[in-house]
Amino acid sequence: MKRFDYIRANTPEQAATSASPKDTFFIGGGTNLLDLMKLEVETPTQLVDVTRLELTQVEDTEDGGLRIGTLVSNSDLAAHPTIIENYPVLSRAILAGATGQLRNKATTGGNFLQRTRCYYFYQTDSPCNKREPGTGCPAINGENRPLAILGTSESCIAQHPSDMAVAMRLLDATIETVKADGTTRRIPVKEFYCLPKDTPHIENVLESGELITHVVLPAPIKGMHTYDKVRDRASYAFALVSCAAVIDADDDGKLSTVRLAFGGIGTQPWRNEDVEALLMDTQGDDDTIKQAADLLLKEAKGSGQNDFKIPLTRRLLKQVIQRALAGEGA
Repeated sequence: MKRFDYIRANTPEQAATSASPKDTFFIGGGTNLLDLMKLEVETPTQLVDVTRLELTQVEDTEDGGLRIGTLVSNSDLAAHPTIIENYPVLSRAILAGATGQLRNKATTGGNFLQRTRCYYFYQTDSPCNKREPGTGCPAINGENRPLAILGTSESCIAQHPSDMAVAMRLLDATIETVKADGTTRRIPVKEFYCLPKDTPHIENVLESGELITHVVLPAPIKGMHTYDKVRDRASYAFALVSCAAVIDADDDGKLSTVRLAFGGIGTQPWRNEDVEALLMDTQGDDDTIKQAADLLLKEAKGSGQNDFKIPLTRRLLKQVIQRALAGEGA
């Protein structure tokens, strides 16, 4: 590991100012960053420790939602009574990721920023447009079984790895930040991530030194909350395909609430609101579900080894809708 300077921040504003120089990183739980540093995928010249900041609270908002500090650990967030009661899809998504030990250290803000697990990104003697822009994407014709089928480009097909962020996208969360100049802003999660296009190294809209301070959830959504995750083993594995859902039906058996967000298949947490609109006010019959799957996967593009994700996503979508209509929670 290369040498680096270390600063401990006492306020969010100090942290943002200290992190504005090039090649400076924030460190919270370090569950992803330290691995990247050990492999020299990332070689920061300076780390700004934010673990002493007063950003560990989960607070009610005036409109019935929640404001979550960026340093709330994944374990604490998943176990919070209000999350379990009002946002169970978020609790289930978090618990589906990593191990208990990692969830104890991983932070809410850091989870949004974890990097892809594409093999070539981690292999520093391999070309990778995300790691070294302009060098190429060997994954397109190489080992690509876990990689994305939606939102890809000729420059990158790396998948987004987070489970938590999929649920946050489903719930229309908003990210609050402080910039290096002391100003703040609020970024809807739907606007936070960038598609790879021809700049896959730019993954989100954060500016240099900009620190995530809070995540705000709107009022809870009525319906069946579920997080289904298809993976190679029962624990400590990234999603091949996952689906966060909030679904409700009226007394006539028609879908009155449909929210769906997918992980494992996109270059970012993937949600298509046109699919949700198509399913609304229907009884979720096979033909309608097929139309919804066709729409969801209209732009899907497999790269060989990951072609199976297309039919797998279809089956998962059907399973989630039919289970909700049958009144079976998860």
